[in-house]
Amino acid sequence: MEELRLSANAVLPVFLMMAAGYLARCLGVLERGDVGKMNRVAFRVFLPCLLFYNVYRSDLSSAVNGTLIAYAVLGVLTVFAAAYIVVLRLEPLNERRGVVMQGIFRSNYVILGLPIAQALLGDHELGPVSVLIAIVVPMFNVLAVFVLERFRGGNVKPGEIAVQVLKNPLVVSSALGIAVLLLGIRLPPILEKTVSGLGTIATPLQLFLLGAFFRFEGLGRYARALTAVTTVKLVVTPAIFLSLAAVLGFRGVEFVALLGIFASPTAVNSFTMAQQMGGDAELAGDIVVSTSVFSALTMFGWIFLFKTLGIF
Repeated sequence: MEELRLSANAVLPVFLMMAAGYLARCLGVLERGDVGKMNRVAFRVFLPCLLFYNVYRSDLSSAVNGTLIAYAVLGVLTVFAAAYIVVLRLEPLNERRGVVMQGIFRSNYVILGLPIAQALLGDHELGPVSVLIAIVVPMFNVLAVFVLERFRGGNVKPGEIAVQVLKNPLVVSSALGIAVLLLGIRLPPILEKTVSGLGTIATPLQLFLLGAFFRFEGLGRYARALTAVTTVKLVVTPAIFLSLAAVLGFRGVEFVALLGIFASPTAVNSFTMAQQMGGDAELAGDIVVSTSVFSALTMFGWIFLFKTLGIF
């Protein structure tokens, strides 16, 4: 019962915040078009403050874990390679190929993985999670640009991608947090409290906006593709990579960090990127909705299972 209670306490508040955002949009409190503007503010201000503060308050020796980083990177690349091979054979339409691929390998680590980790661990053990965000999120972006450009017939330009990665506020804030830790710099209490306060806004706001983004009208059109992507994303991938992680000895905060990478739904930004790069944007949006909705069940199940087994 304790494991059941903990799993419910970790998952239900997250999805209730999303439901509140969806309800607010249905009631006309905000328009779906407003979500993009508010998301930009969260992405450029609140989330960087949260990531910086998580790294800043952590123990550097535990925050930067080479074995954990290597497993996460190799895992993401493996999922990407498998998705590339399978989708290339099964999906005949180029405008859908890149969209389906990023639906499988690209996780909503920041918006859903991070709050789940906060619920399970508290606010003071998230250093490894924040460091992984600085590494994995740019990987997702680079791989997504590659497949979307590849299937619309464009040329992937490594220099432009590198510049985008280096300008990413999440990467910059996490790297800055590591630099401050290495240099032994301590922020003045007033500034530390300000950064902390701005960071606390990030998680509830992002979850609220994710709910406001949802639109369910088109789900029936892509039922076959959505069923396949949702099953692979939320069931097959975590079953393989979380089980292997448990066997390899990852425990506690390390395992929770991997839970966010391999069990989270598809990233919201995948819709925007598909829209801008010639992919099937409607399918991309429906993948985000489908995986996010069903992750309420699957995330609960994975947390309950591995908590019961004593993995974290």
